[in-house]
Order: sequence, then C-alpha cells, then structure tokens
Amino acid sequence: MVYCQWTKHCRGESRPAGLGLFASVDCEIFHKLASVQGARSEIVAAMGTFLPVLTDVEKRSLHERQPLPSAYLGLEDEEMDVRIAAARAALGDRLVILGHHYQRDEVIRFADYTGDSFKLSREIAKHPTAEFIVFCGVHFMAESADILGLPHQQVILPDLAAGCSMADMAAPDQLMTCWAELEQMGMASQIVPVTYINSAAAIKAFVGEHGGTICTSSNARATLQWGWDRREKILFLPDQHLGRNTAWQMGVPLDDMVVWDPDVPFGGLTRAELNRARLILWKGHCSVHVRFTVPQIEAVRRQHPGVRVIVHPEVPFDVLQAADDNGSTEYILRQVRAAPAGSVWAVGTEIHLVHRLAEEVAPEKTVISLDQVGCLCSTMFRISPNHLLWVLEGLLDGEVHNRVTVGESEKKWARIALDRMLSIQ
Repeated sequence: MVYCQWTKHCRGESRPAGLGLFASVDCEIFHKLASVQGARSEIVAAMGTFLPVLTDVEKRSLHERQPLPSAYLGLEDEEMDVRIAAARAALGDRLVILGHHYQRDEVIRFADYTGDSFKLSREIAKHPTAEFIVFCGVHFMAESADILGLPHQQVILPDLAAGCSMADMAAPDQLMTCWAELEQMGMASQIVPVTYINSAAAIKAFVGEHGGTICTSSNARATLQWGWDRREKILFLPDQHLGRNTAWQMGVPLDDMVVWDPDVPFGGLTRAELNRARLILWKGHCSVHVRFTVPQIEAVRRQHPGVRVIVHPEVPFDVLQAADDNGSTEYILRQVRAAPAGSVWAVGTEIHLVHRLAEEVAPEKTVISLDQVGCLCSTMFRISPNHLLWVLEGLLDGEVHNRVTVGESEKKWARIALDRMLSIQ
C-alpha cells in the first residue's frame, strides 16, 4: 500500500486524485503548495500567508482540471469582484447565493446566506419567488437544495467537480448490497438506517424508503435516540466518527459498536458481532477532520497554556477525548463568540471557517487552527470566483450552467427522510 509522504497529516490511503497520487482529495492542493513553497517547514513558517498562497496555486492550476471558457481564466481579482457584483445586482430577486462556512473568502463575500449545509438549504424557503439558487458548496448540498426547493427553482453548483469525499464513501450499490446481506442474515428488520446529511440524494432516498432518517452534526444525538426508540439497532452512514463520538457521549459502550466495511462481504463482520452491536458504523470518514490528531492537541497546549480546544465531531475518537469541547460548525461559532475576552481557542475544523472566526473576534480573543499547516477542504475550495462569475453571467445571457437535479423518485423518498429529521426533537 502506498501512502502520502505526509501521512501523519493526511491519515489516508493513497489514491488517484486528478493531478497525481494523493493521500486524500483534501491533500492535493496541500502537496501542490509544498512544491511551490519548497518544504513543509517553510509552509509552517508561512502560516500567516497560507491561504493567499493556496489561492495563488489554485489560480495557476485552474486550467488543468476545470472546463471553463478561456475568457474566464486568468482574470484579475478586482475585475471578477466588479463583474460578480454587477451580475448579482442585475439578477436581483431572481437569484439567491448560498455560501457554506468552508468557502474561501473571495467567494463567500457574495453570499446572501452563510451557514452549514442544511441551514443553507432551509434558507431557500424565504425566497419562494427566486428562480436561481447558486449553491457555493459541494454536490450533495446542491442536491439537498433541489430536494427542498420549489418546482420552478433551479439549483446551480458553480463547479461540478466540487464533491465530497465522505459522501463518495457510501455508494448506492454498496448500501443496497449491505441491506441485502443484512436481510439474508435476518437482521434488517431490527435495524433503522440513518444517514448523515453529507451523503448523496440516492442514499437519503434509500434511507427514507426503509423507514430511516437523516441527521446533521447538530441533531445527531436526538436522531440516534429516535432510531433506538423504534428498533434495536442503527446502521449509521457514511461517517463512522460522528456516529461513534455521538453514541459514546450518550453512554453507549464502544463494545456495542461495530464497523461495516462495504468492500468486504457482510461488512467483514460475523453474525455474533452483529447480534451484539447496537450501532453499525459505515466505514467512512471526512478527509478533512481525520487530519486532526492528539499530538496536535498536546502541542497546542504546550504552546498556549490555558487554551480551549474545540473540535468538530467528525474527528477521530481519540481526538474528541483529548479536546475540551466539540460540536457542529454553528456550535463552534456560538461558543467562541460567547467566550470571555482574553480567551484563547484552538479550533479543529476547516481552515477558512477558522480564519474568518479569528478575524471576527480579534483582538479580544485569540483563535488558531489546531492543525498548524491548515486543514483545507480542497473540494470546497474548487468553487472559485471564476466559476461563480461564469454561472452568473451565463444566467444574464439566458444560459443555465451546472444545474443539479434530483430525480422525482429519489426526491420523494429523500424528502420524506428530511421531513422525519425535522420532526425529531
């Protein structure tokens, strides 16, 4: 097995990722940055300019993977800002732009709403007359917006290459095989399926059709309780860490949890292991959040005595145990904003959110990234100002680029699963 030369940061198996072999889709730009900066030590020393350098690398490689018209390549930032603002103003109430917390600054500044994926999808309801929903996020988020939007509304993802490695770890055929094997063992009737919102529409639809629901990192605890109130066991996908961390905080022993490997017959589990388990965790993870480690926490505590470490619950179990607090992106924002002046925070989530939060609360509070080389979601990073400008000017010309649609059958069952989620208190 081949590993990234910086596996201790990427913590993933090597796989093809566009321009070469990388430990995860989230380390592609990191490696390209390293080739520009010369060495990892220089990257660490240059943390003050880390994001601008990343942006510069991305600009120069845009043509290597993006099907953009040549007229939208090599544009100056100032020109794009002016043209995006003009197109946005010209479209007026016909347009709503949604920006996920992990988006880069030069894109999210044009968003009408910012937030996590489900919060943003719900904002659409405030604009029933809008024709176009431009979602600056990743593919599964645009699908959720299409599911929740009105029939006349068209959802657009500025770059269709903006996917989610976690969502890709649970393919529909894998879930169907898993369920068939559980039925073969006579266990499916004991199990309620629950999927994290970070999953494809087809996965959400399957879960809805089989009596299950969807959760977010904000309501995962209530959702697991909802599932166990109905059946003996839960199949939780695709993020094993969110499921494990949430269940453990509810008092469920680790011995009552097993991991289902979709690449192995019957998940690599015995009947006895499945009989004993209350929680069956899909073998998936967030390529961003598994980069956080216990040694990082130990180092930041040495460097900043009294620091509060807060992480997203998608981190590995040992990292969650070593942190002071954990919660969704919205929870992290609330906790830091409400903290007393003079407090110091090390935040374990995506670097763009951390960077903006640090600027917002300074100088009264200090916020740093737990990952000293920056924890970047490179697929989210693929939404560039160039792409945003292209889709907006296309709308002005009567052309809809990169529309994301969910089939009616999938939409029906996925909406049922989402409605169940909304009913959970």
